[in-house]
Amino acid sequence: MTPLARSFALILATLVAVSFTVCAQANELAARGGQSAGFVIHDAAQVERDFCRWEDGLLYLLLPGGARYELVPSTADPAITNAGDGSFHPFDASEVRATLEAVRFPLARISADIYVLPYPRRGGLESAAGPGLILLSPGVRELSVEHQHAELTHELGHVVQHALLADNNETGWQQYRALRGIIDESAYSADAVHANRPHEIFAEDFRALFGDALANYSGTIENASIAHPGSVAGLASFFSDLADQSLASHVRVIAGNAHASRGAVRFGRSGSQLVALDVFDVSGRRIATVSPTAASSGVEWAWDGRDTHGRAVRSAVVFARARDGQGGIARVTRLQ
Repeated sequence: MTPLARSFALILATLVAVSFTVCAQANELAARGGQSAGFVIHDAAQVERDFCRWEDGLLYLLLPGGARYELVPSTADPAITNAGDGSFHPFDASEVRATLEAVRFPLARISADIYVLPYPRRGGLESAAGPGLILLSPGVRELSVEHQHAELTHELGHVVQHALLADNNETGWQQYRALRGIIDESAYSADAVHANRPHEIFAEDFRALFGDALANYSGTIENASIAHPGSVAGLASFFSDLADQSLASHVRVIAGNAHASRGAVRFGRSGSQLVALDVFDVSGRRIATVSPTAASSGVEWAWDGRDTHGRAVRSAVVFARARDGQGGIARVTRLQ
């Protein structure tokens, strides 16, 4: 199993100590297998070193969970219609961090792995996001700070939507569509032009309402035919209510408390999504993956306190996160 970045340890330390916490043309990714938020930032150098592999003359991005994308390592490739200055320029990891810290939205229950790509994906040159995952694509010229803040905040909006307003939440989407005046599904759907897709409108609303001044440097949103989110009464409250409602779905320790006297621990959260739970040590190394079971209160995971090799885990602290990125991170101490 490929270890996650050593930056994961820094984020986990933030979880324990303090809160950590255009563009907007990016595509969405399918589901992958701040404010005390579980964001793991993988900078471009680490992505190229740990997650890229050459196979038969082609370069691939290989992500934990099995996702695989071919990358375009040269601006001379025919897929790149504008070679810019002849080099790819990745996002600056420090600006990624600054963008997250500047977001004015409670991210305590949101988690995601953020991969700063050294090269764009073939067939999907733009940045992209999905449940618990953001891929930031490089530019062919130096990226301005404004560009980086705007694009990342938009992609974060996709992550927030997947975590807090699932597609099967019909009531929530009806409320959102009514607020935004996009009730007509023949015009506003996942198959519509990019600017008319409800997911994209949601992500742009998130950027405009909760991004910092740099993320909103243009003062506009992608779809100029609908009202600017700042002028829509009740829209900001709708987003805030989503955050409040998400507290119930937080991954939590339900076997006693978070101070397990022995190795066995039981986790749970509300909802019905049956996804695996990953357990990490403080260095960010995935040490176990636990299968879910349906329960009367939602979903539960029973971890026996052993790693993938069947050995008892003696770490003083471990962290658990659902594979879909929803529900934040649960902390367990004193496993000895």
